[in-house]
Amino acid sequence: MIAIIDYDAGNIRSVGNALERLGAEYELTADPARILAADKVILPGVGNAAAAMARLQERGLCGVVKSLRRPVLGICVGMQLMCRDSEEGPVQGLGIFDAHVRRFPEAPGVKIPHMGWNALGNLDSKLFRGMDGGTFVYFVHSYRADLCPDTIATCRYGDGLFSAALKYENFYGTQFHPEKSGSAGAAILQNFIAL
Repeated sequence: MIAIIDYDAGNIRSVGNALERLGAEYELTADPARILAADKVILPGVGNAAAAMARLQERGLCGVVKSLRRPVLGICVGMQLMCRDSEEGPVQGLGIFDAHVRRFPEAPGVKIPHMGWNALGNLDSKLFRGMDGGTFVYFVHSYRADLCPDTIATCRYGDGLFSAALKYENFYGTQFHPEKSGSAGAAILQNFIAL
């Protein structure tokens, strides 16, 4: 069973639909016992990082997430909350990934938010098994994680490369939305399920 953490900050319906298409069983829950008992956990997220972290804290789930020893996937803001900190707030993150989250700098010809399909590069994880650099996935974000030792995929936008995906031990994160990334996203979710 996959637990999707319910903290009113997620793209829960589209994540659930993507898992259903793959035949995966899941439940939406904020119950720490159910989250801790799950085989896999997804921390979704859209919107403002500071507001999302406040809701995670209100539900007493920060320590629960950090204590998980099964595969965990943070999506978009969910991944950003797993980083050290974010300029969006600003807010202290869970500190799982050794990355700082910063706003894309304003630059001529660079639209913020970064929205649309972009190619992944430097793929280095079982999460991307069967994929090559150049795989296109769907992004919607104004803040991005810096490159760091936990980077397992990159994307080029604006002033250069940023972390499109992160991994530390059993924790994974994608800045892009696999649930909105067509067949490539489905393959990434299937790889996560298979971990």
